[in-house]
Amino acid sequence: MAPTPAPTPAPPQAPPKPTWDPREPVRPWLRPTIRIRLTLLYGGMFLIAGILLLSIIYLLAAQALHIGSELPFKIVNGQVTSNVCNFPVEAGPDEFNRAMNTCVNQQREHALDDLLRRSLFALLGLSVIAFAFGYAMAGRVLSPLGRITRTARNVAGTDLSRRIELDGPDDELKELADTFDDMLDRLDRAFTAQQRFVANASHELRTPLAINRTLLEVHLSDPGAPAELHQLGKTLLATNERSEQLVEGLLLLARSDNEIVERKPVDLAEVASRAIDQTRSEAEAKGVELRGERAPAGVQGNGVLLERIALNLVQNAVRYNVDGGWVEVTTETRPGQAVLVVSNTGPVVPAYEIDNLFEPFRRLRQERTGSDKGVGLGLSIARSVARAHGGRIIAEPREGGGLVMRVTLPV
Repeated sequence: MAPTPAPTPAPPQAPPKPTWDPREPVRPWLRPTIRIRLTLLYGGMFLIAGILLLSIIYLLAAQALHIGSELPFKIVNGQVTSNVCNFPVEAGPDEFNRAMNTCVNQQREHALDDLLRRSLFALLGLSVIAFAFGYAMAGRVLSPLGRITRTARNVAGTDLSRRIELDGPDDELKELADTFDDMLDRLDRAFTAQQRFVANASHELRTPLAINRTLLEVHLSDPGAPAELHQLGKTLLATNERSEQLVEGLLLLARSDNEIVERKPVDLAEVASRAIDQTRSEAEAKGVELRGERAPAGVQGNGVLLERIALNLVQNAVRYNVDGGWVEVTTETRPGQAVLVVSNTGPVVPAYEIDNLFEPFRRLRQERTGSDKGVGLGLSIARSVARAHGGRIIAEPREGGGLVMRVTLPV
């Protein structure tokens, strides 16, 4: 007879799933949260104010009862006299009792009115004290929020090294501050990686383009080279120059997205004049007149980046112009701000196309670059630099054709 096989053991049952999330830290019931602290604070204040108010009312009532317990009359030689009430000189018992009752009621009403008046004064005084004490205590409890706000404001100026490092009880505000510090750590690492990438990309992209330019210039300097080779070399050199401009524009756009930390005095009039000098030969070749009065307009910022704004705007105004047109560059100072305005003649620009001009690689009625007038990053760079300086740039279509570009920077 074959042996009976042993029964297969049942698979172990999975443990029941917990009803709480094990990833969440277990917090004690007596954790000093803001809700508990405010509840204890204002509950204690209400209790203290109530005890004080009851004590004052008790003292006032005792004083009123003491005054009211004194008889408002006295008996002299069988007659009743009073300085408070009017008693008849000769009257029967009933009339005399009514007069005495009226006198006692008047005295009680006087005591109650006095008690009410003093209680109202006491309540008013306690209310002022309670509001002042509550305001001070609320400011003390919410003072960490001011610290968090100041740190966030400093971080908005790209000072990512700042941390809140809030000490005190383990409440909601400390949890918020710690979370904010963790976020700043991640942002700091991300921006550091971005800056490292920009530096590496700057080197890796510039080096081969510089080598290509050098080789092309060497071949073009050979007088014995065929004419076809010279023409091809010039074409390749122009293409290489365009690539270099594109790389420089992208790197400048990446660097100018952050707010400027180190600022120096810069005169927008001088910046605009330098941009005009660099564009004058191109404007004369196209027959475009450069004009405008430039008043001193001092700001705090980076002179190289501000010159890039003016140069990009003036170059665009010259290149996207008509023969015999003009470009007007003016600077002025207004209350709290300095203004650079670049106006030019040119083709009519619809108002709905204005926002597209500030997008990278976008031109009027062209979604991608497709001409030799630039790489399509001039206005994007100008807007990024203006934002980095705490200002803004606004474009408006000019009546009759062309644009009016207005750059506003804080003084």
